[in-house]
Amino acid sequence: MAQQVRAELVHSWEGYKKAAWGYDEVRPVSAEHNDFFVPGQTFGLSIIEALDTLWIMELDEEVALAADWIEKNLDPMVDGDVQVFEAVIRLVGGLLSAYLCTGREALLTRCRELTDRLLPAFTLSPTGLPYRRVNLRTGKVSGTVTPLAEVGSNILEFGLLSQLTRDSRYFGAAKRAYQAVLDRRSSLDLLGTTIDVETGKWVDGTSCVPNPPVDSFYEYLWAGAELFGDRDLARWYRLLTDAVLHRQAEQRAGHLWFRQVDHSSGRTVGRVQSELAAFYPGLLGKGGDLSTGKNYYLSWTALLDRHPLLPESFDFSSQQVLSPQNGLRPEYINSSFDLWRLTQDAFYKTTGYRCFQGMRDRLRVPGGYTVALDVTASPPRLGNLTPGYWFAEAPKYLYLMFARSPRFDYHAGLLSTEGKILRGALRT
Repeated sequence: MAQQVRAELVHSWEGYKKAAWGYDEVRPVSAEHNDFFVPGQTFGLSIIEALDTLWIMELDEEVALAADWIEKNLDPMVDGDVQVFEAVIRLVGGLLSAYLCTGREALLTRCRELTDRLLPAFTLSPTGLPYRRVNLRTGKVSGTVTPLAEVGSNILEFGLLSQLTRDSRYFGAAKRAYQAVLDRRSSLDLLGTTIDVETGKWVDGTSCVPNPPVDSFYEYLWAGAELFGDRDLARWYRLLTDAVLHRQAEQRAGHLWFRQVDHSSGRTVGRVQSELAAFYPGLLGKGGDLSTGKNYYLSWTALLDRHPLLPESFDFSSQQVLSPQNGLRPEYINSSFDLWRLTQDAFYKTTGYRCFQGMRDRLRVPGGYTVALDVTASPPRLGNLTPGYWFAEAPKYLYLMFARSPRFDYHAGLLSTEGKILRGALRT
């Protein structure tokens, strides 16, 4: 099974190399490329996303090829507005993991150069909450209304960079952003969805955990506490998670789901579940709520029984599919990996592999793998994009489950929300 997964990653990687080498993403059906951050500019996103996956799979010639490209071509001073959140979890995190896996100092240097260009989003904010976008060349910031995940999904990458460089500015900026949010929680210990970074006021007061766009805010609280031993982060994770489990968990037809509520009153405002929320079973397990995490995983597994390709979103009260797309998302497989690591129960390997089979049987094309526009059609109606995160996440989680890789510390290893290995890379 590990070799099957490895072969499919290689198939995708060769498709990217052939049609879009050096560009952010590949359109595998038309053999074209896609610019992810700035139109007309490239950061080689898929190369950065793939590097530690290639390394884990011992594809060392490809690792060298990718690292060489980054060192020679990555420009951290592009004249364009980049989304800070995506740049942090994808580029900064990718460069950090690439450095940890290879030991190539130039990769850490590029990482610090890029992060310094992102810092104005934090340091120019009157509240400490980061602006949503920053121009890497001019430092001009924009985007005053920021989703919660984009506020908090940086403490792993920034904190690790602070450790590696002995420069506390990065961790300090990330933790101040967390503190600014916690200071604005409701009396129910719930948070909203989007916040104005200049006024500090909630723009959308819906608590929609574990759906986007708040998902990884909570993931990074737990992971930051785990990676840095930070007691504040651990306390904040427990405080907020207890409130979510109390106010938002709901049983429907024997399955656990999470409704959306007003963060101030607790009033129910929706029962939509996003596929991106499928990461939450694993987080609950890691955070100390293993039984609840297992139950939530079973809810997603029951949905997988009906839809071998999980739809992007659905209403769990009516079971109606709201968005029939499938974006090659890794969240369910991420939880499979996390719960398997916690329990060593083969059930999670079996169900994770079944999700992979659904992708392989339906989303594989000659040029790699592509997203689906409609998973309810038979056969699914396909799109024309391999998202960069495909190279970073689902194949890596699956391979680590089946391969027992000698390059990963299964006891202490820690991965970011983008699947980047930030602790546990074993170089020999």
